[in-house]
Amino acid sequence: MHNALNLARVALDNEEVPVGCVFVKDQKVIAEGHNLTNIKKNGTKHSEIVAVENARLLNPELSFEGSTLYVTCEPCIMCAEFLALLKVEKVFFGCYNFKFGGNGSILSLHSGYVVCSKYESVGGICEEEAIGLFKSFYGRGNRNGMV
Repeated sequence: MHNALNLARVALDNEEVPVGCVFVKDQKVIAEGHNLTNIKKNGTKHSEIVAVENARLLNPELSFEGSTLYVTCEPCIMCAEFLALLKVEKVFFGCYNFKFGGNGSILSLHSGYVVCSKYESVGGICEEEAIGLFKSFYGRGNRNGMV
């Protein structure tokens, strides 16, 4: 989770929504990323999707099945379903997402709600640190936010 928080700090330093993530499989980091929604002006460029896209540029055959994701904020509904399609095994997240959360806060997509693939989800890991990054970001205003 500390690596994901460091990536979220990189996002924050670049005036991006401070969410970072790391995928681990067989005790190795296979992908990592942070949000690029503001920078790319594309609402789909969440950290989870960015990480998978970057990793698959280097290795198009890379499988995320059985992997574990560490992400600083509960995956949104879009990303939660994406993770089910990838067949991740576990997700550990920092703060809860009470507006768009797909791992229990709004919907429980990790439990096979839409796609039959289920994954374990545990929240509240380094939660205060993750919330602090959001407070820093939104406290100064999202100047580059999509309209």
